[in-house]
Amino acid sequence: MGSIGLVTPQHHHFSEPLPLQSGQQLADYTLACETYGTLNATRSNAVLVCHALNASHHVAGLDADGTRGWWDNLVGPGKPLDTDRFFVIGVNNPGSCFGSTGPMHRNPATGRAWGADFPVQTVEDWVDAQARLLTRLGIDRLAAVIGGSLGGMQALAWTLRHPTRLRHCIAIATAPNLSAQNIAFNEVARRAIVTDPDFHGGHFYEHGVVPQRGLRVARMIGHITYLAEDAMDSRFGRALKNGTLAYSTQEVEFQIESYLRHQGDKFSRYFDANTYLLITRALDYFDPAAGHGGDLARAFAHDPATRANRFLLVSFSTDWRFAPARSREIVKALVDNRIAVGYAEIDAPHGHDAFLLDDPRYHGVLRATFERIAAEGSA
Repeated sequence: MGSIGLVTPQHHHFSEPLPLQSGQQLADYTLACETYGTLNATRSNAVLVCHALNASHHVAGLDADGTRGWWDNLVGPGKPLDTDRFFVIGVNNPGSCFGSTGPMHRNPATGRAWGADFPVQTVEDWVDAQARLLTRLGIDRLAAVIGGSLGGMQALAWTLRHPTRLRHCIAIATAPNLSAQNIAFNEVARRAIVTDPDFHGGHFYEHGVVPQRGLRVARMIGHITYLAEDAMDSRFGRALKNGTLAYSTQEVEFQIESYLRHQGDKFSRYFDANTYLLITRALDYFDPAAGHGGDLARAFAHDPATRANRFLLVSFSTDWRFAPARSREIVKALVDNRIAVGYAEIDAPHGHDAFLLDDPRYHGVLRATFERIAAEGSA
């Protein structure tokens, strides 16, 4: 299996306003993306990768700083999503902080950074923006849309908003909506940010500061939920950072504390606070069944074109943030509609982060799926 090597992002500007679910619109915006592989003559081998909360368009290969893409173990020559066969597209969603228009960029109406005034985004808004980008790239129909976690929600939304523009939906470690517990975790993280004295109501850019304390706590909370308890125990247990207790309420005593502080510090240096608020709200709002009396099966039955899509759902046994039962809810809704669906529940110890890791059974499922999609496209 090879490496894609150095990749260069593209930036596509759109002057036509993007209507949003909130009733607002996003005008004059830019989307950052990367592409890997070659689009075939019939333009039928394109695969869209949707990113999760703190990821971006940099899916694979190495960027100018030498940073490896967040799904580089999955995407590339000879890898499960083989760029010798597929033309793979990674897009940074509006409101993010990795190149697409977001809160840190200039609001054309005021000449100042958007800050807290950046319009609230939904998963459906992102999917509509992605569809516009694909049109710009000359792609009418995707071979597949794939994503994990929040990316999986986007993949599902594609089948509901633009069902004729894809053939396959691959949704990994995801859910049809957030549970009350998940919304609660998001709210605690948001409160950590907005109560940071350096937040300044979301307009901290003008003050030359960053609410790093709030971002650190938000990341620490999130990171705990991405790991399985057994994985944390096996990796850290009750190991002490310095070998002996300091009997201090302020100092780091345990290795797990040191690890979480490290993750929080790193996150606070590269992620935007307003982006965190926007993306966690998009997670909260996603609920395709809400407009159908809470009936997910009815949501998938709403547009007959959705029946032509084929689905793969993948979950992980120790993922308690997006538990396998949530994926099975989606599978049942699809089965109730007699929509083609495959399901793999992987026994993995890594918790929610398993969708980013190198589990051979998980990658085997995806490799076999993309081999079938490739064969279908060449038939």
